[in-house]
Amino acid sequence: MKKQPDGLSPDDKRRMLSRIKSSSAYRKAYEDLDFLNRRELRPVRLQLELLKPEMVLEENNIHSTVVVFGSARVREPKIARQDLALAQAQAKARPNDYDLAQAVVQAQERVKFSRYYEEARRFAAIISRAQKTDKRLEFVIVTGGGPGIMEAANRGAYETDSKSIGLNITLPHEQDPNPFITPELSFMFHYFSLRKMHFMMRAKAMVAFPGGFGTLDELFETLTLVQTGKKRPIPIVLFGKEFWGRLVDFNYLAETGMISWEESRLVTIVEKAEEGWTHIRNFWKEHPRK
Repeated sequence: MKKQPDGLSPDDKRRMLSRIKSSSAYRKAYEDLDFLNRRELRPVRLQLELLKPEMVLEENNIHSTVVVFGSARVREPKIARQDLALAQAQAKARPNDYDLAQAVVQAQERVKFSRYYEEARRFAAIISRAQKTDKRLEFVIVTGGGPGIMEAANRGAYETDSKSIGLNITLPHEQDPNPFITPELSFMFHYFSLRKMHFMMRAKAMVAFPGGFGTLDELFETLTLVQTGKKRPIPIVLFGKEFWGRLVDFNYLAETGMISWEESRLVTIVEKAEEGWTHIRNFWKEHPRK
């Protein structure tokens, strides 16, 4: 090919132009994922995680939510019973295997706690039906978006043809969203802090079923926000008198002066879905929103 006066052929110039256009420096900043994931861009990522769910929820006219927390390890009763039968069969085939014997004990506990799956499912259905018949409520179920209790609550809303929200988060072992979340209201977070903020921004009630570190973290953060006046008082409902009675002694905290007696009454412990909903409904009758 004939050289140009500057010594470069048209092919040379095309190759040079291609290298420029393929360079990461040439990408638009908001399209450059490598750039956006740099440590220095953390403030921008934080702002994006604040803005995206906020804007989408506003566009969907969602202003009031009931937040449901609970263990991802609680199984649907049918599945829990199947898991127990399998564990028992394996232990029977190898009666001297300690690990298999322990697996049976754990499976029995999962069957015991599986009733909370159904209670969370019924609770979410009750609230979802109520907000469809009484437009003053506008309560939308929101969960952490994963399996277990979270799935049950999203499922309860789904089975009443109601919207529900899932606020999932990236974890070392990737957690897929459960299939019952409204697709346009399913969000993925990287930062726990922003996810927690979105749980509380629209919350008109916080409900905790039996759970582990994550559930306890969310419960005590909510209690702290209400205690310190950073969050307007909301009904805080715990499901499972035996579980919470053994895990947290709120009376002891008050007796020792670590919290006040009034603060010890920030939580209400119930067993049934109807009890939880009655408490939330009565709370807002007594404390109407301004």
